[in-house]
Amino acid sequence: MVGGGRGAFIGGVHRIAAAIDGEIDLVCGAFSSTPEKSKASGEDLMLDPSRCYGDYKEMIQKEKRRKDRIDAVSIVTPNHMHFAPAKMALENGFHVICDKPVTFSLPEAKKLKDIIANTGLTFALTHNYTGYAMVKEARQLIKNGLLGKIRKVIVEYPQGWLSFPIEKEGAKQAEWRTDPKRSGIAGAVGDIGTHAENLAEYITGLKITELCADVNRVVEGRVLDDDANVLLHFDNGANGILHCSQISNGDWNGLNIRVYGELGTLQWHQERPQYLHHKTTEGYQIYQPSVGKLSDSANAHTRIPFGHPEGYLEAFANVYRNFARTVRKRMNGEEPNEFDLDFPTIDDGIRGMQFVETVIASGKSNSKWVKFKS
Repeated sequence: MVGGGRGAFIGGVHRIAAAIDGEIDLVCGAFSSTPEKSKASGEDLMLDPSRCYGDYKEMIQKEKRRKDRIDAVSIVTPNHMHFAPAKMALENGFHVICDKPVTFSLPEAKKLKDIIANTGLTFALTHNYTGYAMVKEARQLIKNGLLGKIRKVIVEYPQGWLSFPIEKEGAKQAEWRTDPKRSGIAGAVGDIGTHAENLAEYITGLKITELCADVNRVVEGRVLDDDANVLLHFDNGANGILHCSQISNGDWNGLNIRVYGELGTLQWHQERPQYLHHKTTEGYQIYQPSVGKLSDSANAHTRIPFGHPEGYLEAFANVYRNFARTVRKRMNGEEPNEFDLDFPTIDDGIRGMQFVETVIASGKSNSKWVKFKS
């Protein structure tokens, strides 16, 4: 693991997710940009002190020479520290799983895609919300034609944790997310808007072709956006609305999506992830994990009987498990199946960076619509 040391939030989530299915062991890490903190963090995790490294370069160089070397590297650093360790890990023969957004900028993401192609190694991106069983059920139902032609998509991700300038009060998670030197050109758009974009394209199977964005900095003195409202056009002619906000006081992690087709509607809410709602003018049905006949895709990503709710960590774990199974099969000369390969890749990462750049450009432009370049 690169990053995720003392005081970090997402590193602990990655470690739990990786461990849930018993298919991945954490054996070493460079957990902080401060060598002393990195080694102390590794000791907290009861790792071999000789494999708690001062930085990611030392880790990759020394692990490469070990007979019991690691198989993969998990990168859980702020955005500006994704590309360099991913590049070095891949070029030294290690598979990579990386937190999102994939890189600091779109040019970095495109360079990373070339490196992945040249090495032939496996790369996964933790757009974890696509790991929910009912998200996969929604995707399959739409693919099977349940809704007919998709007409409209509304996807929202409201949060309220940045309603006040807590980055000026020493809140570590707020500090780097509102700092353009570490976060990139976007704040809320890059942090959670990319999750909304990825969820909309994953569930519907459609691609955004152009957009019109209203990008805002609501909290006084904040450099990066903390709120955005985006009109969307999709490649089948459907239109949509994407709203992401970190100043929606009272909301926590309200990611939700409504997909309207000519034959009905599907609705899913991340804070109530066990339930997928199907509505038409004639009736109403709720899909639930382990209840009734579901798709193979949904069943493959459900671990326990209904009544024992699975949530955020299990969805995250599905990305790690599928990544692990793909890597293991490829190492053994086997072909991964469709469920093994069901995790976000560099292409999803590039789409996310294109979304960020297009939204920010649209927010600054006087033009109504800005083309979404692919």
